[in-house]
Amino acid sequence: MKYAVTGATGKFGRVAIQILVDQIGSQNVIALARNTAKATQVLPTGVEVRPGDYTDEAQLTDSLAGVDRLLFISSQPGGAVARLTQHQNVVKAAQTAGVALIAYTSFPHVETAKSPLSSDHQATEALIKETGIQHTFLRNNWYLENEMSFIQGGQQNQPFVYSAGQGRVGWALERYYAQAAAQVILLDEPRPVYEFAGESRTYADLATAVHQVTGHDFPVKSVSDAAYTQGLQQAGIDAQTAAVITSLQTLIRDGDLAETTDDLATVLGTALPSLTDQVREILE
Repeated sequence: MKYAVTGATGKFGRVAIQILVDQIGSQNVIALARNTAKATQVLPTGVEVRPGDYTDEAQLTDSLAGVDRLLFISSQPGGAVARLTQHQNVVKAAQTAGVALIAYTSFPHVETAKSPLSSDHQATEALIKETGIQHTFLRNNWYLENEMSFIQGGQQNQPFVYSAGQGRVGWALERYYAQAAAQVILLDEPRPVYEFAGESRTYADLATAVHQVTGHDFPVKSVSDAAYTQGLQQAGIDAQTAAVITSLQTLIRDGDLAETTDDLATVLGTALPSLTDQVREILE
């Protein structure tokens, strides 16, 4: 059986490919990458590298020939070609090439999510369902690395300011999500949906973890969205970007990223390290 991973040169793709290689051998793993030269340099020896530009459906169709299972890592928004268009290309190519199973990295609670960030994922899940291909949706919560500005700010003893209130987030390091994704596509019968997340914690909890790791006694402030946006702009961030960053705080405060499942730990087969230990790993 042949397993393919898109976006193979990114951090998520590289971790997932290494897990697959360790478990089934490099001869059964195919890496799809926009930059094939880079992929050849950074991926394990023996992994077949094929071109995988999300904007080129014909290329993707050729590259997915002979693939049985596909780990489809969602692209980033804001590119020259709309993310949903890119995703349509991947899904159509997989269908044409005869891929038997698609594992897609999606958004938490996508059926009920209100964030604009979720719309492309909602549409992509629908596209995959329409093909009739067996699928599993990996609804990843927040990567702890998304909070680098807070973590590094604490390391520099800067004020820890947020507007998410008591909203909870299922933070975990990106590598844990990638490891779980690889494990899922190796299962004989993966579930249709996994809500992957670490233990739900608040920004106050994150501030405590950063304090414990750094030893710095920085001030921690919970403020309004308006004050948070103003602070971002005073720090030199343009108004549009500041509004987007603040909107993430709002969706967290509204509970969009709160999670109670243990899907991630169950698939990994072990409990996740504490938030403090994961912050320590980032800073080390």
